[in-house]
Parts: sequence; C-alpha cells; structure tokens
Amino acid sequence: MQEENFTPQQSLQLIQSMISKAKANFSENRFYFLLWGWVAFSCIIGQFILKVLVHYRHHYIVWLATIVAAIITMVHVYRYDRAMPRTYVGDSMNHLWTGMGISFFVLTVIITQSQGGWNYSYPFFILMYGLGTFVSGRMLQFTPLVIGGIINWFLAIVCAFVQFDYQLLIAAAAILCSYIIPGHLIKPENK
Repeated sequence: MQEENFTPQQSLQLIQSMISKAKANFSENRFYFLLWGWVAFSCIIGQFILKVLVHYRHHYIVWLATIVAAIITMVHVYRYDRAMPRTYVGDSMNHLWTGMGISFFVLTVIITQSQGGWNYSYPFFILMYGLGTFVSGRMLQFTPLVIGGIINWFLAIVCAFVQFDYQLLIAAAAILCSYIIPGHLIKPENK
C-alpha cells in the first residue's frame, strides 16, 4: 500500500473538510440536543413544581419521561443515522456522548446508593453537562456549545452552595445554556 505525502496546506484542508462534514452531521443531529434538552428541562421544572409547590412525595416520577426519550432516540438512530457519512470527528462525537450517557447512568446508580446522595447530585450532573458540551463545541468549533459548557462549570460551583430545591432551577438554567440554546442556534443543513 502506497503512503500519500500531504503538504501542510493539504493536511489543513483535509482536517477542515473533516470538521465541515462533522458539522453537517451535527446540524442534522441537532434533533438530539433539542430532544434531550427539552425533555431534561421539562423534567427538572416538573420536579421543582411537584416538590416545592405541590409538595408531592414522589416528585422524581417526572424522570420516567426519559424512557420515552430513549426510545425515540433509538428509533431515530436506527432510521436516520445509519445513512449518514462517517467521519473521524463524527465518530469521536458519538464516542464522547455514548461515554457521557454511560457516565450519567453510573452516576445515577452511585447517587441512588449514597446516603443523601440526591441532595448533592445536581452539581455533578451540571459539571458533566458542561464537559460534554465544551468538548463537543471545541471539536466542532461551535462557540455556543463552548460557552454553554463554561457557563455550566460556573453553575455547578454555584449549585454546590444552594439547597436541593433550588439546585433544580440552576440545573434547568444549565440545560438551557448547554443543550437548548445551542441546539436552536445550530443551523439546519440545507438539503
């Protein structure tokens, strides 16, 4: 197999082309940022209303909506994502968010098994939202995601000093900054 030698200019063009393809895929996949952003935002606000305003004991029940979102995600992946062209940056994004999803699950299990763990959970969730969106934004060179990630890190620190009920509102703001606003700012790819 013959090895190709690229000039520095050709290498930069190749890298820029890969990023552009990944941005196009990301544009097509803004669906996931918006789906999960709005589902998580709605669940957090719903939990706040049930816990703080209604005083419902099982306020966490709203999170069952994520099961429906997971099913929608799986159907969408099966129907649409298999036909998308694969790129290194796109594959890296998939690996990042698969790892983030697994980490959220593991963190949930750990918190569930911890004494009073839920009272301290949202700073960690917000920290992870920040990490995922910051890395995604840097990989895709999409500033709104980078800014959302940085804002989330700040909100995670603030959240650590607030009682649980109001951590919910900070978490809703974090989802707004890291998923919903950037998801709406991503321009749909012209067909």
